[in-house]
Amino acid sequence: MLAKRIIPCLDVKDGQTVKGTNFVNLRQAGDPVALGKAYSEQGADELVFLDITASYEGRKTFTEMVTHVAQEINIPFTVGGGINELKDVERLLYAGADKVSVNSAALRRPELIDEIARQFGSQVCVCAIDARLEKSSNSNMPWYCYLKGGRERTERQLFEWAHEVQERGAGEILFTSMNHDGTKNGYANEALRQLADTLSIPIIASGGAGCKEHFRDVFIDGHADAALAASVFHFGEIPIPELKDYLKKEGIVIRK
Repeated sequence: MLAKRIIPCLDVKDGQTVKGTNFVNLRQAGDPVALGKAYSEQGADELVFLDITASYEGRKTFTEMVTHVAQEINIPFTVGGGINELKDVERLLYAGADKVSVNSAALRRPELIDEIARQFGSQVCVCAIDARLEKSSNSNMPWYCYLKGGRERTERQLFEWAHEVQERGAGEILFTSMNHDGTKNGYANEALRQLADTLSIPIIASGGAGCKEHFRDVFIDGHADAALAASVFHFGEIPIPELKDYLKKEGIVIRK
């Protein structure tokens, strides 16, 4: 079994790390450079840095901040937000990012995934999928994909889009359940398991972590390859070394 990964996520707005519930009601959580350094020292396996309003406001991710974060950490680092073309990818990789995360731009123009994979390799391309489970008049409960940081619904559905993303060459999928985001009630394990069992690329789970047991469950029940969380780390509710010790005792193969 490949070792599971623990990934703190730094959602950044106006230069500060923020965290909300169901993608709204944001509150500040600190300086992203300082947080990134602390997580690296605490044993996080990777970091994800998302400029959460870049797509909505039409801005580019803060390249300077990416450079500062990269100088302070020694673990792999993914950057997302406002990535629309290969020039954006090149700029962020040059600034120190190891991978880029695309979401809105890929939904608008799926060929972007092919281009990134072809130019820089599949390992560089993480496709983020923000989806919401919606009530339906029939028994089929569809997961609809959203863009612009959860502000705009598309007609694309989670599972068919995830398969297309894999076929186009993405190296990983970062799936955030908008229903679970910030609720601390656990991850969307049923949907995660369906993704993990039908795709061959790694699945990063996001949305819903509230206690150590949720991480155990997302690996055992959700079959996720990695678990991403924000507020439980940012506000000191779950120390990463303590979490890793717990998961090891639960029999989960985890990185040191």
